[in-house]
Amino acid sequence: MKKETTSKVVKETKFIHALIPLVFLIISLGYTIRYTNAAPHIPIIISGMLAACIAMFFLNYRWESILEGILETIKSSMEAALILLIIGMVVGSWIISGVVPTMIFYGLKIMSPSIFLPATLLLSLIVAIATGSSWSTAATIGIALMGVGAGLGIPAPVTAGAIISGAYMGDKLSPLSDTTNLAPAMAGSDLFDHIKAMLYTTIPAFIITIILFSIIGMKYSQIEVDASILNSILMTLDEQFYISPILFVVPLITIGLVVKKVPAIPGLLFGSIIGGVAAVIFQKVPLKDFVTSLQVGYISNSGNEMVDALLTRGGMDSMMWTVALIICALFLGGVMEKTGMLNVLAMKILSIANSTGSLILSTLLTALAVNILAAEQYLSIVITGRIFKDVYREKNLHPVTLSRALEDSGTMTSPLIPWNSCGAYMIATLGIAPWVYVPYCFMNIISPIISCIYGYTGFTIKHLNEEEIKKPNFKHIVATVLGVVGK
Repeated sequence: MKKETTSKVVKETKFIHALIPLVFLIISLGYTIRYTNAAPHIPIIISGMLAACIAMFFLNYRWESILEGILETIKSSMEAALILLIIGMVVGSWIISGVVPTMIFYGLKIMSPSIFLPATLLLSLIVAIATGSSWSTAATIGIALMGVGAGLGIPAPVTAGAIISGAYMGDKLSPLSDTTNLAPAMAGSDLFDHIKAMLYTTIPAFIITIILFSIIGMKYSQIEVDASILNSILMTLDEQFYISPILFVVPLITIGLVVKKVPAIPGLLFGSIIGGVAAVIFQKVPLKDFVTSLQVGYISNSGNEMVDALLTRGGMDSMMWTVALIICALFLGGVMEKTGMLNVLAMKILSIANSTGSLILSTLLTALAVNILAAEQYLSIVITGRIFKDVYREKNLHPVTLSRALEDSGTMTSPLIPWNSCGAYMIATLGIAPWVYVPYCFMNIISPIISCIYGYTGFTIKHLNEEEIKKPNFKHIVATVLGVVGK
């Protein structure tokens, strides 16, 4: 691959060129997180600048060309950044309006530690299937469940793991989900054949996940919830807010809009506005206080430390750290995508794929690598799909085999990486620290493992029949030509 520039010929990107910024990223992130306890922004953006320097000084890329790639990559994720800012507004709106306090109030009344985690998993799954969105699930029921879990004495990382596991399983199986439509489009398979194929990896992973959360829940059931603390929380919520089931109308309307496929930005903005209406009508909040909560969040001064910790949240400002992290990660991803470094890393992985098992493992690892380096699950599905689609066909593997692998890794591993747009979103929305929730995202960890096992055993691996081998795959051609990427 050689291109003409104004003065020099761009050289072919080699594996060593791509490996240097990757190794630097791993080492610098490890040092930063372990020894300085600092944010990952600086190591990521320095890694991106290192990749750009390698491209300019060793591969003859012009900075203008690299910048174009960076801006294109950032542009592709600006909707995600806007959604994050609006989610901050929704959180502030729903707290000051009493929606979140009402959810926590009734949740504490009906939930017990022994059933809380399996119930959280199932509730998140149901909402995500209905809405087709893991993000909307976390931003609505997820916020309330984090509060209920805290009231019941369940550690936040464990509750977050249950929410994310259920949300991403539902997102993965919902025909309304963008990634569930994108993966078969890139692989050239049918949507419902794709969903059917995913059941073989998703159902066993779900069974293992719900068993694990049931066992953990039994552990916490042995710990007596201090009735005085629980009553203190309930009393404080009741004193500070008007608590009524009528406030459930606000999240139900918002979820209904998502189910009806109203675009995320107007749908969530409307959700924050009706939260404001509820705040003025039911909580007697002055309009200026509501507007302030949209910007800086809600600040609880109830005098109850646990309630104040639960409810001092939200606002557009609270999302700026996360938006900055995503932009830094997209800077690195844009450089590596534009200069062919991502493709070289993927082809290196592909070179070891001599069997069906190693091919599927290569697919899973490539999707994970793109999630880490490009920081965007949609790029993970698109780039990996483009690299592997012809190889799968050459080996007579049905497109659903590829589309399933794309989702099992590209979709499911995205929230496990704190600087990926999905991981950053979950951290900001659920109010958890980076990394700590990852060991409890059982569904997201187990799905790619089962997919890999199937690859090596041949179980549920579908091959092309003679008619399909001869037939041109027009869906695949259209997806390739158009470069389908969508939210």
